[in-house]
Amino acid sequence: MTQNTALIAGATGLVGSALLELLLNSDAYSQVTVLTRRPLKRSHPKLKEVEINFDELENYTDQLRADVFFCCLGTTMKKAGSKEKFYKVDYEYPQELGKIAKTNGAGQFHLISAMGANANSSIFYNRVKGEIEATLANMQLPSLQIYRPALLTGDRKEHRTGEKISITLFKVVDPLLVGGLKKYRSIPAATVAKAMYKTSRGPFGGVKILESDQLHEIGE
Repeated sequence: MTQNTALIAGATGLVGSALLELLLNSDAYSQVTVLTRRPLKRSHPKLKEVEINFDELENYTDQLRADVFFCCLGTTMKKAGSKEKFYKVDYEYPQELGKIAKTNGAGQFHLISAMGANANSSIFYNRVKGEIEATLANMQLPSLQIYRPALLTGDRKEHRTGEKISITLFKVVDPLLVGGLKKYRSIPAATVAKAMYKTSRGPFGGVKILESDQLHEIGE
């Protein structure tokens, strides 16, 4: 079996943490590099941690080498505190990772975006997500996989009151979303992580976008 090396940015997040466990326990990956601001306190023979200042990503280019890049970075306006800081996390960091991936010859780049991503949207959140999708697509990476999950569910470390209310509501609404509306159903972070892992195992080239209903099908 051919083994790949992987790199994850955002491995402490809801999807990233689930993806990390899948990769570490997979025979398909020989090493998993994690970009982190502080030690993960996680021990595994395949795990390589690179403590990093994300504002200076370009300075770590030589250390960030892998066959497959997974970008699971993302924040909220409330947590970021300003549009400028949100833009930095959701646009600038993924953009720089894309440049590094191309420079270092990575074969695949996987990006978690969001449902509704649209570079022409009047909604700031959706517009930024759409802009990073377009920027990475224009880099002409060998393979770019974009994931657009709906509302993510799972046990977050931080407290998000509004999100918890939405998740409660979706438990009632989800069964009603059928046919073309299925893509709007909430989705477990673990399902998205499984979809990313499974997709990374198959050959593909160019740019491919997977909507939330497709992630359900692949990851369940």
